[in-house]
Amino acid sequence: MLETSKIMTPDLFQDGPREKLERLGVGALTDKELLMLLIGWGNSRRSLDDISSDLLMKLDKDPDCPLSDMMHISGMGLAKAAIVAAALELGRRKVARKPRLISSPQDIYREVRHYASREQEHFIIVMINGAHEALGTFISTIGILNRSLVHPREVFATAIEKRAAAIAIAHNHPSGNLRPSEEDKDVTRRLIKCGDLLGIKVIDHIVFSEDGYYSFLEHSLIRP
Repeated sequence: MLETSKIMTPDLFQDGPREKLERLGVGALTDKELLMLLIGWGNSRRSLDDISSDLLMKLDKDPDCPLSDMMHISGMGLAKAAIVAAALELGRRKVARKPRLISSPQDIYREVRHYASREQEHFIIVMINGAHEALGTFISTIGILNRSLVHPREVFATAIEKRAAAIAIAHNHPSGNLRPSEEDKDVTRRLIKCGDLLGIKVIDHIVFSEDGYYSFLEHSLIRP
């Protein structure tokens, strides 16, 4: 009986997202910690951490993930999936309508830094309009950055659809090392050439972690 009570105690009290929120504010929580607060607890078979990790991976691939797909995650169920779906929809409805200006590498980092806690590399595109305002972001690739994974078609298709005048590209380094690799530089040169042909300028490439970022523009690897 004691063991059962231990299993059913909400994991969030042990893992600390609620205490972190109280101490530092909601903006300090990672995406996974936000999901942990929404889901609340795990079960006898799966921990809250594991369930949240699986859900985060699914949402990274499909931000509009339907309720039925969330319920396919072991440990979710209808009640937990409904809470997450409702929170996501409320966020979409209440999202700030004021355009966010992109005028510096710091502004780009602001748009993508919540991906810094991911355990895999995420290649992210920030779409920008003619007034230098952020139109939105999307994930082009998940996995180690290389020429075969980062295809220009996937990078520019959504930007063209959204009538973006420019894009900034970014990817996280889970290791925390912000120095770009030769592969990073090669992919950047390739995308700049494609962007020039399409009339969509690549204004910067940000390599980032939870501790900061490296800007290709600031280090003169991209022309302003």
